Amino acid sequence: MVIFNSNGNVLIAERLDSIGSWQMPQGGIDKDEAPEVAVFREMEEEIGTRNAEIIGMMDEWLHYDFPAHLARKLWEGKYCGQQQKWFAMRFLGQDSDIRLETHTHPEFSQWKWVPIYELLDYIVPFKRTTYERVIKEFARYAEMT
Repeated sequence: MVIFNSNGNVLIAERLDSIGSWQMPQGGIDKDEAPEVAVFREMEEEIGTRNAEIIGMMDEWLHYDFPAHLARKLWEGKYCGQQQKWFAMRFLGQDSDIRLETHTHPEFSQWKWVPIYELLDYIVPFKRTTYERVIKEFARYAEMT
């Protein structure tokens, strides 16, 4: 998900399991769960709040492969990549609503707001093409403050 604040900046968070690796919150869709439902569930699990509204959604699903060394380690080698449905979200709360420690197994150590065009400065290389596509699709929402 691409979560925009009232200044048009995007929320990114640093992974606990890979210091220096930043990403936007994301997560899985449970069996028989609608993507529009999953995005709010995952948002709450990862950043501690659902205080947002959907302002956009990509029609297509985006795919990326994990690098070979990660594919062997992640989920015991069960998956070689991810397929994702991306949503643009308008954050309606206060920064104090964002609480990374609320889930039993937190994913992130810290978070911050960044301009959308700076996202690629933070992202691991194997997600770059996906993030380029997401930026192209959702940059217009950064202007709608």
